[in-house]
Amino acid sequence: MNSKTTSLIGAALVLALALAGCGSGSSGSAGSSGSTSGAGATAAYDPDATVEIGSLYEPQNLDNTAGGGQGVTEAFNGNVYEGLFRLTDDGKVESLLAEDHTVSKDGLTYTFTLRSGVKFHSGKPLTSADVKYSIEKVIAPDSQSARKSSLEVIKSIETPDDSTVTVKLSGKSISLVYNLSYVWIVNSQAKSLTTTEDGTGPYTLGTWKRGSALTLERFPGYWGTPATNKQVVFHYFTDATALNNALLTKAVDVVTSEQSPDALANFKGNGDYKVNNGQSTTKLLLAFNDRKAPFDKVLVRKAITSAIDDKKLLSSIWGEYGTLIGSMVPPTDPWYEDLTSVNPYDPDLAKKELAEAGYGSGFSFTLDTPNYDPHPTVATFVKSELAKVGITVNINVITADEWYTKVYKNRDFAATLQEHVNDRDVVWYGNPDFYWGYDNPQVAKWVEQAEQSDTADGQTELLKKVNRQIAADAASDWLYLYPQIVVASSSLSGYPVNGLNSQFYAYGIKKSGRG
Repeated sequence: MNSKTTSLIGAALVLALALAGCGSGSSGSAGSSGSTSGAGATAAYDPDATVEIGSLYEPQNLDNTAGGGQGVTEAFNGNVYEGLFRLTDDGKVESLLAEDHTVSKDGLTYTFTLRSGVKFHSGKPLTSADVKYSIEKVIAPDSQSARKSSLEVIKSIETPDDSTVTVKLSGKSISLVYNLSYVWIVNSQAKSLTTTEDGTGPYTLGTWKRGSALTLERFPGYWGTPATNKQVVFHYFTDATALNNALLTKAVDVVTSEQSPDALANFKGNGDYKVNNGQSTTKLLLAFNDRKAPFDKVLVRKAITSAIDDKKLLSSIWGEYGTLIGSMVPPTDPWYEDLTSVNPYDPDLAKKELAEAGYGSGFSFTLDTPNYDPHPTVATFVKSELAKVGITVNINVITADEWYTKVYKNRDFAATLQEHVNDRDVVWYGNPDFYWGYDNPQVAKWVEQAEQSDTADGQTELLKKVNRQIAADAASDWLYLYPQIVVASSSLSGYPVNGLNSQFYAYGIKKSGRG
């Protein structure tokens, strides 16, 4: 089953993992890249190998501020572009291009010292002007970055010298360093970044054959530890069956995210492959337009949530994989709580809530559904479940680009299916202007207070309140948390198994034998 998600939401905007594997960590660049897996981690490997990567997520373009989508995040984040900080595969934030940073006592001024000796692929040295340009590019009016709103707290950016960046905030932001890990540092003089690149990462862009493959080449002038392979090729497939066949025939070495659980029988117990069940941050949502009747009524949203058997849905699509969460927060977030009991599966309760809301005779609505798996299958399941409580669902299948324009941009929808990839994204329920229109002033206040917290514990407690409240309000119906299943050849080691926020660090992958 092809879950061709995008990396904010839809193909045009990035919103986009329990560790089962063993093996060594990656040594691809300075600092740890987090959890990695693979057999033969200590065996001899070929430093000049080509690693063939199979994926369902081709970039829309190569600029993550211009709607590049999940595919550009997967291929470019950490591989071609780097940030001041890096989010590791197991969710920790590490310094990368920022060698050091300090924070003023009032929490409103951050000073970053850049790592020396860093050059872009074009040969230009990294300077503070590039960092300033890159951050301002993310928060520009036309930016489609997932973290744009999170970084709008930035009031000014100063560059007192080539190696120093001073960022002044309009208010305290405990998540600033975390949010900066999403900002790719690009050459401020580069042009046409939707089709070319100029980053500081361990790989340069080789060729991109649209609809087919994207090649990355090891960068000989990289400032850190060189990539443990010479070349990686991302091969793009439009369906999971073709992707699995490519792995079985050894046309690819690893699948970044398995979307066909039925096919796992081909790899389990087969010594040629290893199946890794990582931790996902991707939530599948039935998102309501909370501005529109009848979804402006809490009881209607709660009724729909209780009318759908999420456990049965998850099992029908993913079998033994995946997780029910009952909220927007995955278990990897610090403020996670199991809230699946808040709106339990109970058709009788759903009917009662509908009657109390004034819809005892039911109603009908249109469900805008992306045309790639598993959305059409999920839409059919939702339609069948809601029919049992008197609600008629008209399914309207649209493309990812149509979804972006119709749903995300124009808010022209009643309800929709979509996956949200990122971790720590519960804060978007504090923004009443977000596409789903949830507007609870108390939640917005908690989100604001959480961001201004002095301690991580204070932030965590406030965001737990947010999570509980949006569940109580059934702000959306969080159908399930995707599994993150990475299947790889046993000749590979050092690959990421969690793929947090759709990133896939390739620089630490080792391949035994000749590539």
